[in-house]
Amino acid sequence: MSALTRNEAQLRARLLDVHHYAVTLDLTGDDDETFDSTTVIRFTARTAGDTFVELKPQELRSVTLDGRPLDPAALEDNRLPLTGLTQGPHELHLDTRMRYSRTGEGLHRFTDPADGETYVYSQMFMDDVQRVFPAFDQPDLKAVFEFTVTAPAHWTVLANGITTRTTTRTTPRPGDRDRDGAGVWTSAPTPVISTYLAAVAAGPWHSVTTEHAGLPFGIHCRRSLAPHMDADADEILSITKDCFDRYQEKFGEPYPFDSYDQAFVPEFNAGAMENPGLVTFRDEYIYRSAVTDTERQSRAMVIAHEMAHMWFGDLVTLAWFDDIWLNESFAEYMGYQTLTEATRFTDTWTDFGVTRKPWGYDADQRPSTHPVAPAPDDVPDTASALLNFDGISYAKGASALRQLVAWLGEKDFLAGINTHFARHKFANASLDDFIDSLAAHTERDVRAWADIWLRTTGIDTLTPRIEEAAHGADGAAGWTLTVDRAGSRPHHITVGVYDRDPADGRTLEPREPLALDIPSDEVVSVSGPRPALLLLNDGDYTYAKVRFDDTSLETVLRGLSGIPDALTRAVVWNALRDMVRDGELDPRDYLLTAEAHLPHEHDLAIVQGVLSFARTQIAVRYVAPAERTAALATLTTIARDLIRRTEDGSEPGLRLTAVRTLIDSATRPDTIDSWLADDTVPGGPALDPELRWRILARLAVLGTIEESDIDAALAADPSATGEEGAARCHASLPTPEAKAAAWERLFHDDSLSNYLFSATAQGFWQPEQSELVEEYVPRYYPDAVALAARRGPAIGEAAGRWAFPAYAIDEANLRAGHACLADPDILPLLRRKLVDQLDDLARALRIRMG
Repeated sequence: MSALTRNEAQLRARLLDVHHYAVTLDLTGDDDETFDSTTVIRFTARTAGDTFVELKPQELRSVTLDGRPLDPAALEDNRLPLTGLTQGPHELHLDTRMRYSRTGEGLHRFTDPADGETYVYSQMFMDDVQRVFPAFDQPDLKAVFEFTVTAPAHWTVLANGITTRTTTRTTPRPGDRDRDGAGVWTSAPTPVISTYLAAVAAGPWHSVTTEHAGLPFGIHCRRSLAPHMDADADEILSITKDCFDRYQEKFGEPYPFDSYDQAFVPEFNAGAMENPGLVTFRDEYIYRSAVTDTERQSRAMVIAHEMAHMWFGDLVTLAWFDDIWLNESFAEYMGYQTLTEATRFTDTWTDFGVTRKPWGYDADQRPSTHPVAPAPDDVPDTASALLNFDGISYAKGASALRQLVAWLGEKDFLAGINTHFARHKFANASLDDFIDSLAAHTERDVRAWADIWLRTTGIDTLTPRIEEAAHGADGAAGWTLTVDRAGSRPHHITVGVYDRDPADGRTLEPREPLALDIPSDEVVSVSGPRPALLLLNDGDYTYAKVRFDDTSLETVLRGLSGIPDALTRAVVWNALRDMVRDGELDPRDYLLTAEAHLPHEHDLAIVQGVLSFARTQIAVRYVAPAERTAALATLTTIARDLIRRTEDGSEPGLRLTAVRTLIDSATRPDTIDSWLADDTVPGGPALDPELRWRILARLAVLGTIEESDIDAALAADPSATGEEGAARCHASLPTPEAKAAAWERLFHDDSLSNYLFSATAQGFWQPEQSELVEEYVPRYYPDAVALAARRGPAIGEAAGRWAFPAYAIDEANLRAGHACLADPDILPLLRRKLVDQLDDLARALRIRMG
């Protein structure tokens, strides 16, 4: 298939104005593999010329342009030529048969194993609209969309606009799978939106609806998840309404669409998608099992993030994908900030600092790094654009915006945003347009700021130099501070200054903080004794790695839990994490620091973030294999300490986190096997489906359960997540037969859905089973390349993310991987994943070698 180039898009945008899409879908046929899709596109050619429309049909039955038949055989790859267009209006009719997706691309079809009900939903992003209906598929050819959908009689159809059931076909026709006939649904016309934002979702949804600010609001999920959504409906709708009201206060442009539906859909590849009026979320956000309050906060942040897109991305849309940051960085920043302002989740920036910011830091240190706002020539086509949905476009971009607000002031920042909306609503805009809007409200040189922050790559490193020196004319005690910067960006930061509390020797008491602009030739002179801890970027307002002077490093290693503010502790933990990754701190010292201080930590985001890094990186990748058991033992010690601390039930989220860590880190089956047998952890919690499958997965790795145990568990939990848990467990079993069967499913069974593929891949590679799977390491590369070529970007990405032999940390794996990259025909998204994985592998190898 041909990826659309930026040059082609610009030429087509100069030729065409696209006005309206009337899309008719029939989902009632007797074929589970395909559906009928008929589209009428009204557009105007500004001048005479030639162009093309994109589509990826199973069959193109007929095409007419202004009533004149075109030859369907002219379709080549995904392009149908439209030649000899005259200046003026045109109408294009296309009748197609399209293929349902099992990979979360296009129109995804899912049958719920819990009750046999079927659901379909669209994911139209980046070329995938062409799998559902033909389109002039580029973001700056906006149009009005209307859907007409025929669906089984007991289904509900959702779309961007309000949907209405207009007729019912009570007499089944041949091929109808629903004996009660079918319903025909129509959607209200949208305002003009981009093709990638059109959306439809159909099935026997369980819905909770309400009205807010004069608009219909709804949340929807599979029927089998109904009791779980009902339990959280008040929370989800409250977050939605509170964020909606706050955005209405912040933004001068009112919410631009006729309704706000949120559909929680199965096997969704992303966290969510900002379809105007119909946001789709992965339905793991409907919790079947116990979760921590930090996980609830994460769901709330995604709700706030997607709602921000209604303005950043939907009302004003990028002109081309080099400006994807205008969508994602803004939604990321606004999601966290607005959640803090409008809801009970007031510490969201701590979670951002612990979980999201390291995502950006890691991405920015790999060979695949790119500017937040790449140069147009760096995003020449849609295939290359798809590579930039990463920690840079989200986390680094949001961090840059947070620094911009600290430097510019929120008042001027919001004024610039509202000017941007007013100038470009229902249209498209670029980085230059945004900078022009900001510049209208400040005397600061925002263009220079954008050049240095958004057009460059990499991370600055800030290191303090402290010298004790007499202060003032009387020679009183004092010290001086200078900051060395390795990098090129300006930073407006807060410097935290802390002394030990003489009463207990453990608590760190803050002094008056310092405000610094970097770079600066100024030597800051401060009165008083040298502090026990000096922390650059206290408050986490900039994007930079920070280091410690020797005294401060000793303080944090011994006294980190004595720092009073959670966000400050998050900055410190991030600095220690960076030092481990850069070879400046022994991974074992990080584990000892976690062992000393996590039992005293109350912030869930910090506990979860530190334990995750320690478990998934240090214990299984950074320490030598001979030291793995000791590293895991340290993690189980931390978990047991936290479980003992939470016996009074006062911190259920912390207890749940500790239980999960103990399960995942177990090197012997005794404890977790007894929990499974008793169906509870002593003192709670009782085991729910998530904890049962987690225990079973670990017991499978340890080799203490058999296939029959997994099958019995699936019979007890015949849900979608049960199927995924069983797939993960089967692939984890330490037998040659289990590994061979899993490999066959992964790389040769193309019917495996995206979620079942990922679950199987997650189970296959286990550090405890390195000898058993050693033969598969060299097989991975050719098999992954062939798989991605057959099944496309979503499975290619999953193959690079989950099926990569990440625990084979040796030179042979590196050589095999780099040899694979010499193949010029690797799917771009898989190539990107391999580049990143191999860089992470090389880093792990350097850390092991010391």
